[in-house]
Amino acid sequence: MISVSDKTGIVDFATGLSQLGFEIISTGGTSKVLTDAGIKVTDVSEVTGFPEMMEGRVKTLHPKIHGGILALRDNPFHVKEANKGGIDFIDIVAVNLYPFEMTAAKENVALEDAIENIDIGGPALMRAAAKNYRHVTVVTDPLDYPDILTELEGDEISLETREALAVKAFRRSADYDSSIDQYLSRRLVGEEILRMKFVEGTVLRYGENWHQSASFYREPDASLTSIAKARQLHGKMLSYNNYVDADNALNTILEFRDEISVAIVKHNNPCGLATGKTLREALARAWDGDPISAFGSIICMSRKADLETVEFLKGRFVELIIAPGYYDDALDFLRNKSKDLRILEVPIDKNSSRENTCRYIEGGLLVQTKNRGVFKKWDVVTEHPFPDDKKKLAEFSMALCKHIKSNSVVIAMEHSKGYYQMLAMGAGQPNRVDSIKKLAVTKAMENLKLMYEKEKPGVSEDEFIEGVMGDCVLASDAFFPFDDSIIHSAGNNIRYIVSPGGSIRDKEVIATANRLGVSLVFTGMRHFLH
Repeated sequence: MISVSDKTGIVDFATGLSQLGFEIISTGGTSKVLTDAGIKVTDVSEVTGFPEMMEGRVKTLHPKIHGGILALRDNPFHVKEANKGGIDFIDIVAVNLYPFEMTAAKENVALEDAIENIDIGGPALMRAAAKNYRHVTVVTDPLDYPDILTELEGDEISLETREALAVKAFRRSADYDSSIDQYLSRRLVGEEILRMKFVEGTVLRYGENWHQSASFYREPDASLTSIAKARQLHGKMLSYNNYVDADNALNTILEFRDEISVAIVKHNNPCGLATGKTLREALARAWDGDPISAFGSIICMSRKADLETVEFLKGRFVELIIAPGYYDDALDFLRNKSKDLRILEVPIDKNSSRENTCRYIEGGLLVQTKNRGVFKKWDVVTEHPFPDDKKKLAEFSMALCKHIKSNSVVIAMEHSKGYYQMLAMGAGQPNRVDSIKKLAVTKAMENLKLMYEKEKPGVSEDEFIEGVMGDCVLASDAFFPFDDSIIHSAGNNIRYIVSPGGSIRDKEVIATANRLGVSLVFTGMRHFLH
């Protein structure tokens, strides 16, 4: 039985079946295509004794078709009833469905056109054949035609193949009905329905903690640039936390994909990020953002990993490395570094991200569009100018804020002309001043002391720290509700700050910035991450 809307490959498939001795039953449009190709076809109306009716709405819904598909060949009662009714068994059903999804997706499509593309007979054939997979082969995908013919040339289609094709058919039927439900729910009853599908479930060793069980499911149309599509080249299976952190690391590096950049993530927060002239320089500078937290971290690179870069990790413990590729000597070095080190290969595609993100809460699902962009505007709101040559550093700082848990602040520096690194960050605090005062500034001071010892500049430690801080940019993911954040920033010689603005106390914040010699920019775009 062949009844297909998508005629791709059907002539070759039917030709192969005929040559193997199969009698072919077909319907209207498909029958014409096959007949025109010189293939002997029995029209379905000849089998049922009824012509196709109601403009093709009714053609295969008949006992002589569905009885031939659903009959259990090893059930004497079924065989007896089939013989009594003059029903011949149908061994193969090749069917695909009216293009409802394609029709419904058209702009301003008429409801009547969408409804006419709701297939009835096709899903019935598909489900009947899939239900009786022990005796019937159901083929719903033109890509499977060659494999079916190959198996038939070896006498018969294996049970394993029939099982796989049955599952594929039921999945197709489920997807088809799901799309109809979503469309008609919206058009007829004004209700938005979201149906989601994930496949290839893999049981993980445990969840966030040892006592929690966990699994990972892949989205069928996940983009190439996603952890779901990563190719693991070495190491232990990914854990629940590895997936979460790796996703953050990849999304962070995608923000800087046009640059040679490296992100270091620990506990779902970037603790290091830098751009550089070389990948090794970017890695070394990112590591300097928080050498302590980088222990046991996840590293993501925007460029193919080379030996010089990965040799930086000698003697340093990391959990997982992500890169768009690895040179052979670099991959050998990493494999020899640890048998457990997880190494992932993920292409960095500029057009890879989905438009929406989802989050489950108890009893429901939140869906929102991706956080695109960095600045909506660039308003220098203080009397102290913000130098043009620091705007790129400000963009770097705010783009990084997007991937750090709120309330987030980032202190970033230009380590060489046109190349930037995170000096410190404050993340996840209930109030913004703690993110600055207790975390970001404190960490910046610690890191600068380490840099001073390493670089040994010809000035005192205090002069070095004061000079670097005076050239840094501090970015805040949301507005300052009070001027205390400005006071603590200026108290540590931070002179350049970017913030979305929008507080009822903006005037007070601006006045304090003016009084303390701080240049403040309002960007108009908030970047909370919860």
